[in-house]
Amino acid sequence: MVSATNGTAAPPGPPPGPPPTKENPYLAHLSPAERAIGGADASSSSSSSSDALTGFLPRRVTSKQVLAALEAPMNPFTSTPKPYSQKYRDILAKRKTLPVFAQVDDFLQKFQENQILVMIGETGSGKTTQIPQFVAYSDLPHMKRGPDGAPMLIACTQPRRVAAMSVAKRVAEEMDVSLGQEVGYTIRFEDATSKPHTFLKYMTDGMLLREAMHDKMLSRYSTIILDEAHERTLATDILMGLLKPLCAKRPDLKIVVMSATLEAEKFQKYFNSAPLLKVPGRTFPVETFYTPEPEPDYLEAAIRTVLMIHQAEDEGDILLFLTGEEEIEDACRKIRAGADELAATSPEICGPLKVVPLYSSLPPQQQQKIFDAAPARLSPDGPPGRKVVISTNIAETSLTIDGIVYVVDPGFSKQKVYNPRIRVESLLVSPISKASAQQRMGRAGRTRPGKCFRLYTEKDFVNELIESSYPEILRSNLANTVLELKKLGVDNLVRFDYMDAPAPETIMRALELLNYLAAFDDNGNLTPLGEIMAEFPLDPCLAKMLICSSDLGCSNEILSITAMLSVPNVFLRPNAQRQQADTAKAAFAHPDGDHLTLLNVYHAYKTNCYDKDSASNWCWQNYLSLRALQQADNVRQQLSRTMEKFDLDLVSNQFEGNERRYYENISRAITCGFFMQVAHKSGAGKSASYTTIKDNQIVAPHPSTTLDHSPEFLLYNEFVLTTRNFIRTVLEVRPEWLLEYAPSYYAPEAFKDDGEVKRIMQGISRKLKGGASSGNGSGREREKKKARKG
Repeated sequence: MVSATNGTAAPPGPPPGPPPTKENPYLAHLSPAERAIGGADASSSSSSSSDALTGFLPRRVTSKQVLAALEAPMNPFTSTPKPYSQKYRDILAKRKTLPVFAQVDDFLQKFQENQILVMIGETGSGKTTQIPQFVAYSDLPHMKRGPDGAPMLIACTQPRRVAAMSVAKRVAEEMDVSLGQEVGYTIRFEDATSKPHTFLKYMTDGMLLREAMHDKMLSRYSTIILDEAHERTLATDILMGLLKPLCAKRPDLKIVVMSATLEAEKFQKYFNSAPLLKVPGRTFPVETFYTPEPEPDYLEAAIRTVLMIHQAEDEGDILLFLTGEEEIEDACRKIRAGADELAATSPEICGPLKVVPLYSSLPPQQQQKIFDAAPARLSPDGPPGRKVVISTNIAETSLTIDGIVYVVDPGFSKQKVYNPRIRVESLLVSPISKASAQQRMGRAGRTRPGKCFRLYTEKDFVNELIESSYPEILRSNLANTVLELKKLGVDNLVRFDYMDAPAPETIMRALELLNYLAAFDDNGNLTPLGEIMAEFPLDPCLAKMLICSSDLGCSNEILSITAMLSVPNVFLRPNAQRQQADTAKAAFAHPDGDHLTLLNVYHAYKTNCYDKDSASNWCWQNYLSLRALQQADNVRQQLSRTMEKFDLDLVSNQFEGNERRYYENISRAITCGFFMQVAHKSGAGKSASYTTIKDNQIVAPHPSTTLDHSPEFLLYNEFVLTTRNFIRTVLEVRPEWLLEYAPSYYAPEAFKDDGEVKRIMQGISRKLKGGASSGNGSGREREKKKARKG
């Protein structure tokens, strides 16, 4: 025991003075040294870093204690005691002005008294950065140990990678700790956490779902915060369905559901009348303008509006919403050119303009530029500088950018759409909802009164826009979700507690695909192959392709192709240099298709790029995205670790003198995964077209393909709905491979109509006596795996 006066060991027998302090039962899980923190008269000689938390009892903390700890001289969350920096003090002063700070008492009371709390906080209220920190003071996770001896964790899920990374960085600064140590983030193919130190983790909702596969009780987590729940992503909806029954099994687990819109009643009802906490946003009035007539070209209208604001409006930054990377980069170039022209012709009216893009595939350091200050005036009496952020709908709710006064809203975003009848999932540019339009407008009123320029008519806003976006689960291919649910132990997919149940046809299509891929048996149970497929953070078709590649002796090459298919497009095609870019691309082209072209690009990148400078120069000369290739390299490394975990050999076939066989085996492996995505050629000459097998959709190879001929059968990676039905990333395949690796799908009797494909398969079946009985690739590899494990 430690003396309360001088910190030395007390002598045997009853000590003089008052009786010893009773041991605190709430701190029994801590070591004796750590337990002293909870004592009402803990010694000043205990660890300096603990002084700020003196008297704290887990989940019995008051707002007064938290506010006092925030002002303490020493940081209680660092692994080694250190004083707070001046930067921390400066940030703290700004944090105290956030609306959520005024309700810290209400939050702590409701959080500590209830297992589940629903919280509505308007964008800009500070909920994403502050609530996890308040929870840290209540839970004290860094002082508890999970089953593996590491600190307990607070998870805050985000629907987007950009938000998880940028918010984690901001919170690490606010807590005066190191990013990747006490505060970290986890996104697909990137883990910036430290097992011995991290206690607050921002992560994409999909990553928490994957963790639940291995730990169904989520035993390392003391609190899970589902942020931006109003976005109703597929992963968030499934997480809510898993966490709801888990709360009954784990009374110590707390759930906070945070939303930026007023769908509170639906969340409360789903979580058995959970209490509600409302936090007002920090909003100023926003004046809204509509166009008198519909705009024929919203991109051109958006660029024109931004330049008009720059010329005619008072100081303040601009936020423009567009739909995707290509559109954003195009707008950046045009706005920069327009601003340069204005600066040259009217320097007395227009100050410097800084244009900053924001989309999910940007590297973190470039994403952070959105928080940079606007450029300074060029002269003391000159017009002020201005910043323009051009973003996807990431900036709608996930991120708050200070200084935005003007919002330009064309009224569109890219949304995932799935048609189960023809098995086509596409990202389509679609009108936004009224709720999204209101969120966008609210971005203009964070720092002072603002203006929102809607590039559509008021009549369209009232009559054409739906009230709120449909949940992703209602418009997605559920194959990956069904595979994950089976891995999580959910057997009855129809009776799973969905907040909004998907159409039965969508679930049946997913089960059908997984059965053909041999991930499920005919009774709907997970097969050994399906168990392995679920471990890969990939589409089931890609996972199957990767697993089969070992048996075909080309897993190294398929690993590279999978990585290249998992990152944004590597080919750059600037408007002013399209011919040069096409010539550069042709140097990598493989006549049999785009998958092999991507493999050539990756091999050339690894051969020619020794360091950062050589990589940058080589990519620039060949019109390739260095960022995408670096991402592919990282993805490949992580997938290779998963393959090694399951004893899937990383092998290659001999290339020299065996080129034809080398590429054929790669094509065969791709066929193992994508045999359901094949189109057949009909007609000849210029009138020839392709029709997808069984779904009978007329399609054409995308103009970007490197395929130099029109083969009879064409496998595709993606179905693209634009002005026409295009198939993108295509590969020539042979009909005998289809029958060999998917006999149940391509057996002649599986075709309802007596078409040409059925006749071809009948002819192959007759030639290959016993060909069908050779089984599909998945059956063979399962037997081989069993033999290896045996």
